[in-house]
Amino acid sequence: MATETSGIDWQDAFENALYIPGAERYPPRWQSQAAAFRETWVNADLDVRYGDGERTLLDLFQPQGTPRGLAVFVHGGFWHKFDKSCWSHLAAGALARGWAVAVPGYTLAPQARISQITAQVGMALQVAAARVSGPIRLAGHSAGGHLVTRMACINAPLTPSVAARIDKITSISGVHDLRPLRLHRMNDVLNLDAAEARAESPALRDPRPDMRLTAWVGGNERPEFLRQTALLTEAWQEGINSCQRVIENDRNHFDVIDGLVSADHALTEAFVG
Repeated sequence: MATETSGIDWQDAFENALYIPGAERYPPRWQSQAAAFRETWVNADLDVRYGDGERTLLDLFQPQGTPRGLAVFVHGGFWHKFDKSCWSHLAAGALARGWAVAVPGYTLAPQARISQITAQVGMALQVAAARVSGPIRLAGHSAGGHLVTRMACINAPLTPSVAARIDKITSISGVHDLRPLRLHRMNDVLNLDAAEARAESPALRDPRPDMRLTAWVGGNERPEFLRQTALLTEAWQEGINSCQRVIENDRNHFDVIDGLVSADHALTEAFVG
């Protein structure tokens, strides 16, 4: 009996850094830019606790004047890398447009399963939403793209009142079908089983119908991230208020987030426009 395989090298499919020139320079650059931003933006509440874990803290940056609403950025790192302190500068564009911006941290794998991280992001949203009134807009990068689209699902771990305030999601290079991750060596850290991979995959869940989605991805990204972006928009296009896919030319998985620092960039427009 013949056995058919997909022919996909799943180890290579998610290896972003191997295909980005100077990839090793990005993390220290992010940390430096984020630290400089926190030093200069004085209207901020740092390390607001929303849970019992060491990393269950969020930073809340306030604009000048009354906020137009709450914008939330959730960081990536395949659920097991980085923390909120690397990304503060990405609040700049939304703040310039008058939005308060929350940047939550969360417990990293393997100390937390992905389903637990999903629950923590829901808790962070509840706490941030209690501090800022008005509409809520979510953006997340890579694993953060997964986490914010999970918040758009009907079964998101949110109270009905907070869920109803979320009207727009921007997933940047998100992972929306987790099942291939079980075939990657990182699953030694994530410990995804088949049931959790399905349950936590936004592309396999029903979205709230009143949601607007932008799935954003760089044109120079690995084919798997282009596929994951297309997969979500195809799965959700008939189930939500509006759904669009944007491929930003000449951007890779690491620099695709850079637009968030500018108020007039199209990515910031997608986030809070």
